[in-house]
Amino acid sequence: MSSTTNSPTHHTSTIGAIGAPSRRNTELALLVFAVVIPVFAYANVGLAINGEVPAGLLGYGVGLGLLAGIGHLAVRKFAPYADPLMLPLATLLNGLGLVAIWRLDQSKRLQQSSQYVEAAPRQLLYSALGVALLVAVLIFLKDHRVLQRYTYISMAAALVLLVLPLVPGLGADVFGAKIWIKIPGLGTVQPGEFAKIALAVFFAGYLMVKRDALALASRRFLGLYLPRGRDLGPILVVWAISILILIFETDLGTSLLFFGMFIIMLYVATERTSWIVFGLLMSATGAVGVASFQPHIQTRVQAWLDPMREYQLSRQGVFGHTEQVMQALWAFGSGGTLGTGLGQGNSDLIGFAANSDFILATFGEELGLAGVMAILLVYGLIVERGVRTALAARDPFGKLLAIGLSGSFALQVFVVAGGVMGLIPLTGMTLPFVAYGGSSVIANWALIGILLRISDTARRPAPAPAPNPDAEMTQVVRP
Repeated sequence: MSSTTNSPTHHTSTIGAIGAPSRRNTELALLVFAVVIPVFAYANVGLAINGEVPAGLLGYGVGLGLLAGIGHLAVRKFAPYADPLMLPLATLLNGLGLVAIWRLDQSKRLQQSSQYVEAAPRQLLYSALGVALLVAVLIFLKDHRVLQRYTYISMAAALVLLVLPLVPGLGADVFGAKIWIKIPGLGTVQPGEFAKIALAVFFAGYLMVKRDALALASRRFLGLYLPRGRDLGPILVVWAISILILIFETDLGTSLLFFGMFIIMLYVATERTSWIVFGLLMSATGAVGVASFQPHIQTRVQAWLDPMREYQLSRQGVFGHTEQVMQALWAFGSGGTLGTGLGQGNSDLIGFAANSDFILATFGEELGLAGVMAILLVYGLIVERGVRTALAARDPFGKLLAIGLSGSFALQVFVVAGGVMGLIPLTGMTLPFVAYGGSSVIANWALIGILLRISDTARRPAPAPAPNPDAEMTQVVRP
C-alpha cells in the first residue's frame, strides 16, 4: 500500500492565492449606509428648518451616491484588495460635513453677514475634485514604492508649498494667519494641506535609510537613551523649520502637525521612547518661545485660558479679541447628551467661521455628546485602518508612509477638535472631510487614495507558484 503527499509549500501557496477575499462587496454595502445616513440627515435638517423636505434632496443624494460609486468602481478595478472600510468612512464624514454646511447656509443670521457665501455647492464641487484625485492616485500610482525614488524631490516640493504663502502678491493674510495663497478664479488655497503628504513621503524615505543610525544611543541620562550628537542635526533642522513656519506664518496648527508627524515616524522607525520626550520638549519650547512675542498666538492662548474675558472684550468692541471660542463652548453645553436636533441649534451665532474652524460645535449642539463621540469614533476608525495597513505592509517604506499619513490625519483631528472644545489653544486648521475648505477635502481624499494603494499591496495574496515539474520526484512512498 502506498500513499503520496504533495509538497506542503505548493499546497499552502495555492490556498493563499485562491482564498484571500477582496472584500469589495463588503465595501459596497457599507457605502450604501454611508450615503443613506447623510441623505436622511439632509431631509431632517430641511424638515426642522422649513417644515418640508428640501428641494435639493434628490440632487444631493444622487451626487453623493455618484461620488461614492465612482470611488468604489476605481477601488474595485485598480486596488481590489484594498481595505474595505476607508472609503465608506471617508464618504460618511464628507456627506455629514456637506449636510452641516448646507444647514448653516440656511441661517438667516449668516445670510445677513457681508462675508456670506453659499458654501454647500462649492464644497460638493471640492468633494468631486477630491474623489477624482483619489481615482487618479489609484490609476497612476501602481506601486507606492515608486514614491521612494522622489524622497528629496518631495522635501523640496513641501518646502516650496510651505513658503508660497509668504511670497508678496501671492500669499493672503486671513484673520492673522498667513497660510493661504490667492489663485485668480479659484479663490484661496491652503498649500500646507498638500505639503503634509509630500513631507510624509520625504520622512518615510529618509528614515528608512537612516533609522539604524538614529536608533543608536551615545549615553543614558535620567533613564533615557540620548541620541548621538551627529544624528540630532536633521531633527534640529525639522524643528527649526516648524518654528519658522510658526513665526512667519503665525500658524500653530501646521507647525504642530509638521513636527508631530516627524516625531511619530521617528519613534516608529527607531523604537526609541527618548525621541517622543525630545519631541514634546522641543515643541513646548518652540511654542512658548514664539507665543512670548507673537500677538496672534498670544490672542489664541488668552482665548483658551479665559474665553469669557475674551468674549466680553470682543462684545465691548475692543480690537484683537474673539468671542468665537466662548460661543463654541456654549454650543457644546446647550447640546447636552443627545443634542437639540439637526437644524434646531444656534451654532450660527459663532459667525463666519461656523462652517470651517468651528463646524464641530454645530454637531456638538445639534447631535450632542453622543453625536460628537460617534464622529470622533469614525475618525478613530480611519486612523486604526491606517495603522493596520502599516502593520500589514511588507516593506519598511510602506510601513513608515502609512504610519506617517495616519499620524498626520490623527494629529489634525486632535488639534482641531481640541481647539474647538477648549482642550488646547485654537489652531485655525480644518477638520478633515467635514469642515468647509477645498484644499483640505481634496488633500485628504488624496491621502486616503495613497493608504488604499498601500493596503492593496499589503493585502494582495502572493501569486501561486508555477507547477513544479519535479513535484512527482518528491513523493513519499511507504510500503
